[in-house]
Amino acid sequence: METLNRRARRAFIAAGALTAAGPVLAQFRLEISGVGATQVPVAVAPFRSEAAASVAVSKVVRADLERSGLIRTVDGDASLDERSMVDLPPLRARGIDALLAGSVTRLADGRYDVRYKLWDAVRGQEVLGQSKVVLEADLRLAAHRVADEVQLKLTGERGVNATRIAYVVRDGRRYALHVTDADGEGGAVALASPESIISPAWSPDGRQLAYVSFETQKAVVWVQDITTGARRLVANFRGSNSAPGWSPDGQRLVVTLSQDGLAQLYTLPAAGGTPTRLTRSSGIDTEAAFAPDGRSVFFVSDRGGGPQVYRVPAAGGNAERVTFQGDYNISPAVSPDGRHLAYITRSAGGFRLMLQDLDDGTVRPVTDTQDDESPSFAPNGRLLVYATRIQGTDVLMTTTLDGKIKTRLLSIRRGADMREPAWGPYGR
Repeated sequence: METLNRRARRAFIAAGALTAAGPVLAQFRLEISGVGATQVPVAVAPFRSEAAASVAVSKVVRADLERSGLIRTVDGDASLDERSMVDLPPLRARGIDALLAGSVTRLADGRYDVRYKLWDAVRGQEVLGQSKVVLEADLRLAAHRVADEVQLKLTGERGVNATRIAYVVRDGRRYALHVTDADGEGGAVALASPESIISPAWSPDGRQLAYVSFETQKAVVWVQDITTGARRLVANFRGSNSAPGWSPDGQRLVVTLSQDGLAQLYTLPAAGGTPTRLTRSSGIDTEAAFAPDGRSVFFVSDRGGGPQVYRVPAAGGNAERVTFQGDYNISPAVSPDGRHLAYITRSAGGFRLMLQDLDDGTVRPVTDTQDDESPSFAPNGRLLVYATRIQGTDVLMTTTLDGKIKTRLLSIRRGADMREPAWGPYGR
């Protein structure tokens, strides 16, 4: 297994000691590249008085809409706000389908009133208008919700900007588990440690994270409440305990344990308890993920020689091989609708993010980078977040499924490595 990439080494050899690292309070900015095939052109005006607030709401909204791959934004008239009488035919004549304008007003109690309206230039009418009164600390979240509402109204597709991602940061000789907005901003550190943290996984309700920590000098699985910080040890059996994944109902975890020798898959109650063995093979079985319907579990095994993705009934039984293109496939992630499988393949000495149609088996590359790892679907199934390596640093990227719109989340802390991203569910 010497040729495993970084994610696979962590999954397959989780019981081994890793280099210590630690917490970094990194902030992010977005770098968006690529052009989608069909995008709705939308003019976004600067929100009135937003310069006096701590968040430029309209800029956050624009970045969110661009990242979706469904909408292309252009500058709107700065003199407009939600109270304006808008002349829509000239906008339509310029090829603009919609206009978004609004305001950010500080109230006497210190809260902010974020108001906006959306006009459809094609139909020639106002189609959306809302007000959100929020604390200053929630201005970014309000902006994300505006973007999600605009995207849904214009495209019929639900946005994911108000969701969160979790990921691990290594800075020097320390590690930190971060939870941030979907654009990498507004972050908080859930756990800081001088020992490795790997494999974060969200509970279906978005309230808990399961992860593997080496703080006791071995790989053990914890579950932590995101709001309170309270956590519980759920898997600390003999040998290695790694790679947790949640069942869709949130009642069970699937984990990789080596308590009986070779690493195999087990299920156990999410609250902790006695594990039930799921797989029995002569190879290493790991990186398990439940299918969205809960009936099966996808996982990686080298039972046939090189690592490939397999699927086994959630109640146990015979496993079937899922990936056949290439001799080395790891890190499976299943789309929320169960139609697609994202995974990492080794190709020409590098590691690339691939997407497989689970109905017809069609496989295509999503990226052109050479050190990808840890794909995770957004809850609407339209985007993926993954880690890759650029100019010697581990970075996080999001991409549309066709690979045409990519966003790099850039840390302002030079030298900090970001890895192991997991996209959280709806429900925040």
